Amino acid sequence: MRARILIACALLCLALPASADVNIRINLGGYPDFVQVPGYPVYYAPRLDQNAFFYDGMYWVYADDDWYASDWYDGPWDRIAPYAVPVYVLRVPVRYYRRPPVFFRGWRAEQAPRWGEHWGREWQQQRNGWDQWDRRKSPAPAPLPQYQRNYSGDRYPRGEQQRTLREQNYRYQPRETVVRERYRPAPPQRKDDRKDERKDERGRKDSPKH
Repeated sequence: MRARILIACALLCLALPASADVNIRINLGGYPDFVQVPGYPVYYAPRLDQNAFFYDGMYWVYADDDWYASDWYDGPWDRIAPYAVPVYVLRVPVRYYRRPPVFFRGWRAEQAPRWGEHWGREWQQQRNGWDQWDRRKSPAPAPLPQYQRNYSGDRYPRGEQQRTLREQNYRYQPRETVVRERYRPAPPQRKDDRKDERKDERGRKDSPKH
């Protein structure tokens, strides 16, 4: 019974699309120099000792048998479940992984990793056809967010500042669901909320001081 419970919990975790701001140290050491993978709408970073890619407006890193994504080059990173990783990221050939895991050995360099073999039958059934597509109809690659070159070290933004800078400097609209969820803008503040804030502010100013 205990084994069944553990298996069920593991499957539930895999089914989750992402967990925000995971506690992992992924440091790309500055804004990477990306090069487009020939014939794919994905970029890779040939000078990094990392499996780092850029696709659909986000950075993707494969480390310790997990996928992570961020809209800024040094995080914070979300762990992305195998069922939610975009197919074009999965299709990148083996040769463009700068730090390939051991189980890649023997796989053809010009072909995508054998994710179905690695992640199992259930994953293969859910992602059926992930490695089959008309290359002539591949989408154009998203533009690289070059503005992020200006932010490193102590100037690297955090939290809401990242969102603000992205909205000011990067107009690309993503296609992938998992990316759109990350890019979803903050809901506009309602007029009633702003009125309440002004009332609270006046109340604080008018309250007697003791």
